[in-house]
Amino acid sequence: MVGPDSIDTDGKVLVTLGMFIIDDFEFNDEDNKPTGRILPPQIGGGGTYASIGARIWLPAEKVGMIVDRGNDFPPDIQEKLDSYGDTMWLYRDNPARPTTRALNSYRGDHRGFQYTTPRIRLTPRDLVNTKLWRPNMLHFICSPTRATAIMSEVREDPAWNPITIYEPIPDRCVPEELTALLEVLPAISVLSPNAEEAMSLLSMPGTPTKSLVEEACKHLLEFGVSREGRGCVVIRSGALGAYVATRERKGQWVPAFWTEDDAQRHIVDVTGAGNAFLGGLAAGLHLADGDVYRAALYGTVSASFIIEQEGLPQLRKITDDNGRTVELWNGDTPTRRLEKLANRSRRAT
Repeated sequence: MVGPDSIDTDGKVLVTLGMFIIDDFEFNDEDNKPTGRILPPQIGGGGTYASIGARIWLPAEKVGMIVDRGNDFPPDIQEKLDSYGDTMWLYRDNPARPTTRALNSYRGDHRGFQYTTPRIRLTPRDLVNTKLWRPNMLHFICSPTRATAIMSEVREDPAWNPITIYEPIPDRCVPEELTALLEVLPAISVLSPNAEEAMSLLSMPGTPTKSLVEEACKHLLEFGVSREGRGCVVIRSGALGAYVATRERKGQWVPAFWTEDDAQRHIVDVTGAGNAFLGGLAAGLHLADGDVYRAALYGTVSASFIIEQEGLPQLRKITDDNGRTVELWNGDTPTRRLEKLANRSRRAT
């Protein structure tokens, strides 16, 4: 079990401190010549993907994120956000500046990423006295040093004790950051690097395998993920699945939803899959009474919807034969995928 024994259900279940970003794209070949491929601006940001990962399972009013909306906010992006439910988003408008943007530049298979406008970083103080104040769970993606600063702000509010879900930012998953990570771990409920990031932090050479991921997870648990002794480590490992471990229970693999046989037909773009996994995991913690192993199934299903297309999945609402509203994500229901994955997971253990 992760987090408090009782969870307040009146407010937001999950709020992310991740930034909203508009992604622009540039596609060149290995010789750095334009390929002719054009992709319009897309909704981006790890926090956005985490929010949608949670929204797949929860109503819009239970998920929250700040969107700093500049003077160049595209109508089609606004329409897309509205489709998920306007109660999710807390808009802060600033007509004097553009929306945060980043350029995703491709040269062959190599992807570069750089911000093209100043960033507006979010902290827990940005949530005070808003509809996002004091959520049950707080998600953030940052360096270990900044994670320490975030937790210091959380502790400024004695009435708030959220479950904390922390993604170390990829370019800070280096051995030099390990000391700073150790300082913040006692305040973290769920620590979740991906396999390459975990191994890099721990100076473990080689390509990730299940045995190496399990070894990395063991070390990170020993280093002190706490939450009153009930914290956990979740290492997201792509096609290998996700490895989940706590101090109280033996580690367990959750398989990826899409198998090798499915890959060519269903896996289009893995951007944001890890972020969405953690949003789904947060929703799963809420729906599965804090059981992080069951919650990882929810996260895996959320990721399965993200990778089926470039950008975010499509949400459509229909009315079933009993007059109930059913949400279809990419034409499918999350509960059907959850049952399928749970059956496969049981067979694998």
